[in-house]
Amino acid sequence: MSEPFDVIVVGGGHNGLVAAGLLARRGARVTVLERRATVGGAATTEQPWGSAFKISALSYVVSLMPAEILRELDLRRYGYKIYPQHGYFVPYRDGRALQLPANDPARRRTQIEQFSHTDAAAYDRWDVWLGQLAEILGPLLATIPPSLGSTRPRDLVDQARLIWTLRRLGISGVGDVTRLFTVSIADLLDEWFTSPQMQGVLAVSGVIGTWAGPRSPGTAYVMAHHKLGDAGEGQLGSWGFPAGGMGAVSDALRAAATAAGATVRTDAPVARIDVRAGRVRGVTLQSGDQLRADIVVAATHPKITFLDQIDRAVLPADFVAAIERWKTRSGTVKVNVAVDRLPEFAAKPGFDPEVHGGTIVLAESLDQVERAFQDAVAGRAAALPFADICIPSVFDPTLAPSGQHVVSMFTQWVPHPWAASPCSEELDAYADRVIARVDAVAPGFTSSILHRQVIGPFEMEHDYGLVGGNIFHGELSPDQLFHMRPAPGYADFRTPIDGLYQASSATHGGGGVTGIPGLNATRQIVRDRARKHRRRA
Repeated sequence: MSEPFDVIVVGGGHNGLVAAGLLARRGARVTVLERRATVGGAATTEQPWGSAFKISALSYVVSLMPAEILRELDLRRYGYKIYPQHGYFVPYRDGRALQLPANDPARRRTQIEQFSHTDAAAYDRWDVWLGQLAEILGPLLATIPPSLGSTRPRDLVDQARLIWTLRRLGISGVGDVTRLFTVSIADLLDEWFTSPQMQGVLAVSGVIGTWAGPRSPGTAYVMAHHKLGDAGEGQLGSWGFPAGGMGAVSDALRAAATAAGATVRTDAPVARIDVRAGRVRGVTLQSGDQLRADIVVAATHPKITFLDQIDRAVLPADFVAAIERWKTRSGTVKVNVAVDRLPEFAAKPGFDPEVHGGTIVLAESLDQVERAFQDAVAGRAAALPFADICIPSVFDPTLAPSGQHVVSMFTQWVPHPWAASPCSEELDAYADRVIARVDAVAPGFTSSILHRQVIGPFEMEHDYGLVGGNIFHGELSPDQLFHMRPAPGYADFRTPIDGLYQASSATHGGGGVTGIPGLNATRQIVRDRARKHRRRA
């Protein structure tokens, strides 16, 4: 048995590292336990083809991370640097393309007018509307949800504070928010746009990472979720690519945590979170080592934390039932390749930094995206997958040799039961179709490929701890948002076990590389410790 710590953090993903760094800066003696050989969870930079190429294996863009985390942990000092995304490029098989530059409304309007003059005008209003909602909803993303329905005085105060915040939206604004949380992205887009091109590209942000098609209720919120944050530059809805890949974000967080005094142990899988008399006492590693602490922060998937690492008998039955029914399906596949040259698009020959340095979307219409989902629902991989593609080596030369590049393709869907077995042959055939789809708009892409990596739901679950392959640790569906995330009465980052806190992406503010769960778990720990000190005094 080791010397006791003040805080043990289970899971060295980015949220766990945020909590460790913030708590260590507040004077706590903190250790992080990570089962893998490297920290970062899904936010890692890997070298699957040798040292010449580096690729962000799963997570590939950063946004939504609060400036408070960047400042307090001084992440830029430890190498945190973000290259801004340059907008969207959508090539079509008929030889046309739609380009949506990030900071040039006039040129963006001209691009949309190729397909619809009414859509061009509507997009300006759409952008303003989303911006207005984001000004209110953005801060709410970092808010600790109140326990709705509770009559405890402290909870009633929190509920009143939420209502006071929402008053700024007005009656129509609250109606808009209600619709965002409940309607499909298809229904929402039908109210704004008419062209299949605009509906197709905008539908993708409503289904990315989800087991839901664009006609599924709740996907409008998924779109809004991706519009709420910024990459640290103050521009809402912006995304960026980290210098050095996503692993550089995790490395910066680890460096900040260790500089503050925390220790980080890799290859240290936790077998059990130890509980006695309703209170956490520490953890036991799979090696048999026991570590003691009065506070444990679980940054792992809730099904792992509460169903595998804790005896269910010490948890309330209704809480266990809520975790058991927690939906964490997927169907996403990451296809990463190294190429000997940049893809050249038939619709826009030659190099364009806004095209090759932005996000390339393969989605010709909303109906096409829906058909891909329905293929997977029917038990077969999508015949024509959609893809969200970036080429970070365009602006980050450390990722590939000169003249060569790495291409990241986030794609959907395959059947979600594929999380239970590798399905290697079917997965390879699916990846072939993804690559063929790129080749159809960028002839010669297939022949440019030097190496390929295919990560399906099975690998996401068993290698990275993403149960079901779900990148959000749980679907962003209407019944799993805000005060329901991950269970009613426990969305405040606490748990039924005294001293045990949650900081996984399954809590509110999670989904994407945000750090918000780690930040809010820290806030609750500090508040609870302050209350205990006041009571003792």
